[in-house]
Amino acid sequence: MVMFLHFPPQAVMQGDIADELATNFKQGNSKEIAKSFASSVELIIIDQEDVYNRAQAEQILKDFFLKNPPSKSTIIHKLSNNPNYRLTILSLTTKTEKFRITVTMKKSSNAFLITELRIELER
Repeated sequence: MVMFLHFPPQAVMQGDIADELATNFKQGNSKEIAKSFASSVELIIIDQEDVYNRAQAEQILKDFFLKNPPSKSTIIHKLSNNPNYRLTILSLTTKTEKFRITVTMKKSSNAFLITELRIELER
């Protein structure tokens, strides 16, 4: 007997976004994280806040990882019960500091895109 299963493309493309984010933050992989950026992203890093395009946001995140090489990333909280909105909060341990990372994503044509990325010192 042969069974054909149909999975919607986004189900195959995007597994658990929170897990992917945790892995990419642990690896300091700004390029992979940026693939999920919306065309403009609100970036709040410690005390700097602005809206950037995808390329600028990726460069700023890359600079952050260069200054703060990550060693560990843990999911603190994730909100995934809304069909159009996702929220992931991570704890990121680097060589010198611990950061709390809040990622806000909105659904745009079958994929969740990061619209806001907040990195603050963990208290």
